[in-house]
Amino acid sequence: MKKHQSQKLMGRKNVYILITTFIGLAGVSVALWSLTNSTTGPQVVVYKSPTCQCCNKWIAHLEQNGFKVTAKNTRNVKSIKEKYGIKHNFSACHTAVIAGYFVEGHFPAQSIHRLLSEKPDIKGITVPGMPIGSPGMEQGTRKQPYNVLAIDVDGSTAIYESYRN
Repeated sequence: MKKHQSQKLMGRKNVYILITTFIGLAGVSVALWSLTNSTTGPQVVVYKSPTCQCCNKWIAHLEQNGFKVTAKNTRNVKSIKEKYGIKHNFSACHTAVIAGYFVEGHFPAQSIHRLLSEKPDIKGITVPGMPIGSPGMEQGTRKQPYNVLAIDVDGSTAIYESYRN
């Protein structure tokens, strides 16, 4: 083989190696980008009535605050509450489950972020009823004060957070 042909062949081989290396690195970069930039926030499952609009608004609030939400429509939300031991006087219109905790009712996502950060030894948190002005229950500028209650494994409660709008 002549020297000129050999150099030409080596040049093509180097270009081929360079291109395949670039393609491989680009693929790895795309995979890493998708892992770090996908919606991989905390996973929440929300059990709700299929017709409840305030639940949909609360779900939107969670999604806007970094949560990945799976909504499960059910005509029997009461059975979910019973499964998690949520007594009637602590219930609201929907029940969410995240990281082994139940999250009952309308309250800001920051309470859930706090729960996940602190990981207290409780069953879950609740805002009984549906306080006006809480996420999903907005009515203009009108806001009611409310407490987020922690429900301990023995069923006792304590104020976890207070919102005095």
